[in-house]
Amino acid sequence: MAGMVFRDLGHPETPDRAYADALQARAERLADAAAFITSSFTGAPAELAAEVAAAVDSLEPEITALSHRIFETPEVAFHEQRSAGAVAAAVERLTGVQATVGAYGLETAVEASIGSSHGGAPTVAILGEYDALPGIGHGCGHNIIAASAVGAFAALARLGDRLPGRVVLLGTPAEEGSSGKELMARRGAFDGIDAALMAHGFGYDAIDHPFIGRRILRMEFEGVAAHASASPFLGRNALDAVTLAYQAVGLLRQHLPPTDRVHGIVKEGGERPSVIPRRAVLEFYLRSHRADTLKELSRRLADIAHGAALATGTGVTLVWDPLPATLPTRFNRPLSERWAVHQATRGRKALTSAEVPSELAASTDFGNVSVRVPGIHPVIKVSPPGIALHTAEFAGWASSEAGDRAAVDAAFGLALTALDFLADGELRAAAREDFEGAGGALNVEEYFA
Repeated sequence: MAGMVFRDLGHPETPDRAYADALQARAERLADAAAFITSSFTGAPAELAAEVAAAVDSLEPEITALSHRIFETPEVAFHEQRSAGAVAAAVERLTGVQATVGAYGLETAVEASIGSSHGGAPTVAILGEYDALPGIGHGCGHNIIAASAVGAFAALARLGDRLPGRVVLLGTPAEEGSSGKELMARRGAFDGIDAALMAHGFGYDAIDHPFIGRRILRMEFEGVAAHASASPFLGRNALDAVTLAYQAVGLLRQHLPPTDRVHGIVKEGGERPSVIPRRAVLEFYLRSHRADTLKELSRRLADIAHGAALATGTGVTLVWDPLPATLPTRFNRPLSERWAVHQATRGRKALTSAEVPSELAASTDFGNVSVRVPGIHPVIKVSPPGIALHTAEFAGWASSEAGDRAAVDAAFGLALTALDFLADGELRAAAREDFEGAGGALNVEEYFA
C-alpha cells in the first residue's frame, strides 16, 4: 500500500522496550522515595561486628580474585570441578579449615565448617553457587555468589573460639536448570541448620525480590504412524496432540493470575512430513509466586494434556519434574532487615518488592531451602536495572569493578547478618516466629504428590 513502510521480514522484529522502560522508571521513582530499612534488633556485640567488618575489608583482594577465577573458567551444572576446587582451596588457604569436595554425594558440592554447636549453640549456613550457563558463561553472576560466600566465611573464621555458634559453608552445584540444593537437602545438608543465607547479583538492591516456584512437565504423546498421503485415516497424529495442547495452554493464559508463567517448547515432532508422527513431546516450565497456585497450575496443565490426547485419539504420559521442582522463595523479614542495615553502611539502600518490579521474576532452588529453615536471598546491585540476568551483557557486569564491589559488599552483609543470628537470641526467636508464621517447614518431596 502506498505510503506504508514494511520491515525486512528476513530478520526478527526488535522487541519494543516501552513496558520495560516504564517499569524501570516507576522503580526509580519509588526507590528515591523509599526510606532506609531499619531493624528493631541489636544484633552482634559491637566489638565482634567491627572485627568481622574489618576482616571482610582486608579480604577484598582474595574475594575479587576468587570471583574472577570462577568467572574465567565457566562450568555448567554438575561439571563445576575447577570452580568447586577453587572454592575449597580458597577456604583452606584463608582459614586453615579443611573443605570437603564431593559433599552429600554430589561430585562438585563443597562443605566446610567453623565454630561449634556445643551446648545448643545455633548453626547458620552460608551458601555459594558457581555453575554457569551454556554459551553465556556467568550471565547470572554465580562467580560473585561463590566469592561472597567464601569471603563471609573467612571473615567469621577470624573470630576463632569467640564465634558464638557454628557456621557452615555450602558450595551448591547445579542451580541453573537443575536443583542442586534440593538434592543436597534430601541427603541431609540442612539437618541441624537453624538459618541459611546467600546473596544474588541483580540490577537492584532488594531484600525480598520474588523468586518464584518452578515445575517441569513433559507431555509425551503416543499416536499411530501411517503414510500421510496414502493412508492418513489409519493414523493418529501425535503432533496434532502437541499442537492442540500448546494452543490450549496459550488460551489458558487469559485466565491465569498475573503471578503465573507458563512457557514451553516442542522437543519431538516427527521425522518427516510424509509420515504421520507416532510420537511427539512438549516440555513446559510452570512458574508461580505461591506454592499453592503452582499446585493448581499443575492440575490445569494435566487436564489440558489429557484433553488433547482424547481429542486426537492419542495416548499421553505425563513426566513431572525430571529435575526436582523448586518452590517460591520465602524471605525471613527479621534477618532480611539486618542485611539491609549492614548494606546501608556500604552505601547501598536495600529496597523491597514494593519498589522493585515483581514482574522481573525468575526461579531458584534456594526456595526449597527457605521452606525448610529460615532464610534470606537478597539481591545486590551489580548492573544497571535494564540489564537482564542470563545475558552476555550481565556477564560483562559480573566481571566488572561493579561486580567486584558487589562481591565484597555481599560478603560483608552475609558475614554480619550471620554473626547477628548467632549472637542475638531475640533475633533468632523472631526469625523462627516469622518462619512459622509463613507456614513452617514444608515436605518438599511430597508437596506435589
